[in-house]
Amino acid sequence: KQVRGLLERYACPVPYHEVRTRLLGNIATPVMSVLPLRVIQNLWGGELPEFESMDDANELIGVLVDGLWNALVRHQKRNDPFRIIRVSPAPTRQGLCNLALIRRQELDGFLNGLLSGQDGVDLPQKAKVALNVLVDVRSMMAGVHDVAKDEATPSDAAQIEQTLRHVRELAVIMEKEINVVVLDCARSRRQSMSASGLPPPTIH
Repeated sequence: KQVRGLLERYACPVPYHEVRTRLLGNIATPVMSVLPLRVIQNLWGGELPEFESMDDANELIGVLVDGLWNALVRHQKRNDPFRIIRVSPAPTRQGLCNLALIRRQELDGFLNGLLSGQDGVDLPQKAKVALNVLVDVRSMMAGVHDVAKDEATPSDAAQIEQTLRHVRELAVIMEKEINVVVLDCARSRRQSMSASGLPPPTIH
């Protein structure tokens, strides 16, 4: 609730559900140059919003880095998996459209964070396979959203309900594969650091 309120107060162009997955992708990425503060700045296009006081700046950074970022770091453990946000859409064309858009944006955020501005990243094998699945799911979510928002496309209540079921089934796959990427990247990072003698990363 606090994160949502601050994102709204400072007119963040990235919706809350996408912020969560983008930060998670940044946490999981093998790109070593990722810094939490830079990630937060990128939510506003590269620069933090204007603040009325230093306290306001500290509040935003504290909530997003010390709060949300560190909470997401904990999902690198198998016993604390990441969950996409829960949505209960109305069984209507608009409800379907909104749900598909949220899921597509969540995937866009995760993929954006995972790539961290690179054309490609060197992922461990399980993460590569899972990423391919996520790209396919993202394409399907985008397709559902495009069809649902097109008022010219004929539909009835039964068709909408069936498509909602398909989107929910895809969301289960999406959540599972996101966690595969996060866990496999965390495992690979631990192995690399152990082999190099580097200490494990700390929470920011």
